[in-house]
Amino acid sequence: MNIKTLGIIIQREYLNKVKKKSFLIITFLAPVLFAALCILPSLIMLGAKEEAKKVGVIDRSGIVTPFLESGETIEYVFLEDVLPEDVKTNLSGHGIDALLSISELDSEQRSVSADCYSEKPLGMDTGSIIENRINDAVEAYRIESSGVENLEEIMAGVKSNIHLHSYTIDESGKETISESGVYMAVSMILGMAIYMFIALFCGMVMSSVIEEKSSRVVEVLVSSVKATELMFGKIIGVALVALTQFLLWIVLTLAILTVAMGIIGKDKIMGAISPEETAQMTQMMAPGVHMPGDLASLESVAAAADSTSVAPAEPSGMQAIVSTLSNINLPQLCICFLLFFVFGYLLYASLFAAIGSAVENEGDSQQLQLPITVPLLLGFFIAIYAFKAPGSSLVFWGSMIPFTSPIVMLARLPFGVATWEIVLSLVLLIGTFAACAWLSAKIYKVGILMFGKKSTWKDLFKWLKQ
Repeated sequence: MNIKTLGIIIQREYLNKVKKKSFLIITFLAPVLFAALCILPSLIMLGAKEEAKKVGVIDRSGIVTPFLESGETIEYVFLEDVLPEDVKTNLSGHGIDALLSISELDSEQRSVSADCYSEKPLGMDTGSIIENRINDAVEAYRIESSGVENLEEIMAGVKSNIHLHSYTIDESGKETISESGVYMAVSMILGMAIYMFIALFCGMVMSSVIEEKSSRVVEVLVSSVKATELMFGKIIGVALVALTQFLLWIVLTLAILTVAMGIIGKDKIMGAISPEETAQMTQMMAPGVHMPGDLASLESVAAAADSTSVAPAEPSGMQAIVSTLSNINLPQLCICFLLFFVFGYLLYASLFAAIGSAVENEGDSQQLQLPITVPLLLGFFIAIYAFKAPGSSLVFWGSMIPFTSPIVMLARLPFGVATWEIVLSLVLLIGTFAACAWLSAKIYKVGILMFGKKSTWKDLFKWLKQ
């Protein structure tokens, strides 16, 4: 293979791609979309605040009213000497948006039932606030009527909200905070990123081959250079285009985010979700706290409730994130990302180039590229769940098999992978790439000049023997 000729082909392929309008549009439009994905959720949260509602309350139980305090989103209007049937049919006439009807107190169940009537459905936040206030009222009534002295303090002492703090210990015995959620986020981002780039730019290689073949330009090219030089020049040229576009995306996205935060205000964006909303979402995601059903049994834990203890200081959320990220070997991660991306791309690009040489339009390529895209998708799905069990046998073999290792290994790296596993995975990947590139070159040499016949897998195997 002539290196000088290969360099000319790479230069031609690179310049042809970067000069296209589609390349320029995607290069400058994608960072805007990336930045929007980072900023828009906060802006949407700011703009999606529900308007204040006037809620009329008919409390026949007498226990809920003290717990209904008006706030920014709800203004309670307490109605007396009226029936729910008379009010719910004429909400606007009473100057309210909704009617909350509390039933009489059920002495046996020590509970109430609640109905809410409105012309338009209430938002989830409003409904949750009202529901929580009613539950607080019922709980307070049950505590008061239980007959157990200091029951409220006892229950407060019984309730537990323990957060597991994870630490990693290095060889010197130093402990550092290690939050699995941060590793999970990094793992998913890396796996999805490398899958997206391989699928995107390998598809670009196949499209370029099909375009040159259908326009008969390839006939002129192969009269001057070898078919293998043309194939590898095209693959490497597109790889350089991919790296150029990737770097521009990073730089432009960071620049747009910096400018946007300067204009809108970092505090405004970061403070879109209030601490109360964060706590509410945490409670919704956290498992429920089960209280003992036998109230008498609570007396046995009264002593524990009365005793006081000093809890260790908990690390803040940002401190935990920064500490966890510092545990990740970033130089190793960056080097592995580059190596697995390059050789994973080269492996799949050579296969996609062979497929492109065997067809005359992209519609005919669907049948041939299906067996190639299945391993790529399989690696993507394994990578999504790699954070649950990064040391499981499925994830391990997924990071070793060359057709899935570029994606799965990147998803495993944040959790720590032995050096020998990384080296073995890379050796297998490079060896498989060399074998597939040799086979793809044989198919490419024959297929690039085949016209007027829809190729099948049988034809591809026949070309390998030539």
